[in-house]
Amino acid sequence: MLSGSSGMRMQLVSPPVPTASPARGAPNARRRRTSRRGATLVEFAAVAPVFFLFLFVMFEFGRLMMVEQVLTNAAREGARRGILEQSTMVEVEEAVNEYLARKTISGATVNVSPAQLNKVGFGSPVTVTVSVPYGAVSWLPAPRYVGEANLLVQSVMRAERPE
Repeated sequence: MLSGSSGMRMQLVSPPVPTASPARGAPNARRRRTSRRGATLVEFAAVAPVFFLFLFVMFEFGRLMMVEQVLTNAAREGARRGILEQSTMVEVEEAVNEYLARKTISGATVNVSPAQLNKVGFGSPVTVTVSVPYGAVSWLPAPRYVGEANLLVQSVMRAERPE
């Protein structure tokens, strides 16, 4: 009970709580649950293709970045071999191909410039270019969205040879 400033007494009464009989409320709840189950299936059917497409794109983009980094490291290894005094173009290509084989990447093309490493002087650039078709390293069977794209990386180092 509350008493106001005018001396009147007020009593707070809570509204009656409706009680449903178990026989009346249970079938409606069950009917709502079964109809919701169909809506969940329709929502999943609408969202699942977009979700899986997004998932595959994430995996492919991750694979693209990984392969590009492996190619960069392979080109760097080849350039390191190429700047040494007694190295040959065959040794450079072998170093690159060995590195790629350890990382399970095949089908790469290696180009070394200049072609005759024995005639390179001190401080001259040695360039190693590695390229691979994206279709050869993709995890998806036919990456149509990239076409016939090639991943191409290049590493340039200065020769460390006496003059």
